[in-house]
Amino acid sequence: MYKTLWNRDFILLTLSNFLLCITYYSLISTLPVYLADSLHADKSAIGLVLAAYTIASVTVRPVSGFALDKFGRKMILVSALTLYSALFIGYMFALSIALITVLRFMQGLGWGISTISGSTVAVDIIPNEKRGEGIGFYTLSTTLGMSVGPVIGLLLVHHGSYLIMFAGMLVISIIAIVCAGIVKIPQNIPHAANMSFNLHNLFEPRAVLPSINLLIIMTAYGGLLSFVALYGKEIGVQDTSLFFLVFAAGIAISRITVGKTFDKSGPAVILTFCLLLDILGFAVLALLKNPFGYFISAILIGFGNGVVFPVFQTMVNNVAEPAHRGAANSTLYTALDLGMGAGMILIGFISEHTSLSLAFLCCAVICFVGLAFFRFRVLSDYLSKTLQTKH
Repeated sequence: MYKTLWNRDFILLTLSNFLLCITYYSLISTLPVYLADSLHADKSAIGLVLAAYTIASVTVRPVSGFALDKFGRKMILVSALTLYSALFIGYMFALSIALITVLRFMQGLGWGISTISGSTVAVDIIPNEKRGEGIGFYTLSTTLGMSVGPVIGLLLVHHGSYLIMFAGMLVISIIAIVCAGIVKIPQNIPHAANMSFNLHNLFEPRAVLPSINLLIIMTAYGGLLSFVALYGKEIGVQDTSLFFLVFAAGIAISRITVGKTFDKSGPAVILTFCLLLDILGFAVLALLKNPFGYFISAILIGFGNGVVFPVFQTMVNNVAEPAHRGAANSTLYTALDLGMGAGMILIGFISEHTSLSLAFLCCAVICFVGLAFFRFRVLSDYLSKTLQTKH
């Protein structure tokens, strides 16, 4: 086990995740336009292609957690990255919606396994006493990839072609494989070779309550990402894309600054404070209805939400046995995906029958429910389990 956070393997793994996220978010921003312009796909067909990725990712997460715990981390990580990367070759030659849908589904499998594998290996590498700080920096690489990826993808398309963009993403993803392949897994991390395939080993029981809590909060976040640009146009914001830039800045600031606080004082104060910021941010977004409130809410919600996932990930890894970290992380990621999906549906339904302003006010209520669940149920359970783990 390393004694310092910024060791060679942590840097390589974080770089690998950053590069992986560049390719993922680059494709998210460019593929819908490619489908519409080059293959003349309608909106329903584009939606089907995008949904195939999400369905594959959600489906494979529990199984990938089991595989990590049973067969070991590195083989699964490198294999998943290789599958994910190789499919970029397919995009260069796919000339039908059906074939691209298949490619997206297969790549969704690779993405789902890669993200859980990388997170689990990161926890294995990070020193126990710096786990909160380390997870904060590791997840920051996702935020940076989310910010840089669309820019790189669109630049390659505008100054080259879609073929060059696909080739560029292939090269970047290969570098990600190389970085991950060099990483050395600590020798003291066990894996349960005799583990049987059953529900108990697919989902880590100790991670269930924090995962439910995350699902509740991510419902609000999923609704925000889906409808905030549309809401911006309704209230007269000229450039709604700036919301995401300010939002990403808030996430980055929080993940850089709060990790050490968790390691010193635990999740109670920091998560309570950040969820209160989320509640305030959604209220400002819903009630002010002007560009000033729009961008103020972006920094408030960004800072608050930037803490949520790293804190819950640190919590579940603090209480899970090392041999079951794969299942613990897959349980949490499954909750993340389900919450995001539920938010898209729920906030869409509410806004359809009322207004987007009221829908975002409901997001504030959802965050309040998440805060209450954390304070009155999850926190006490976490504290008791950490005591058991220490003894």
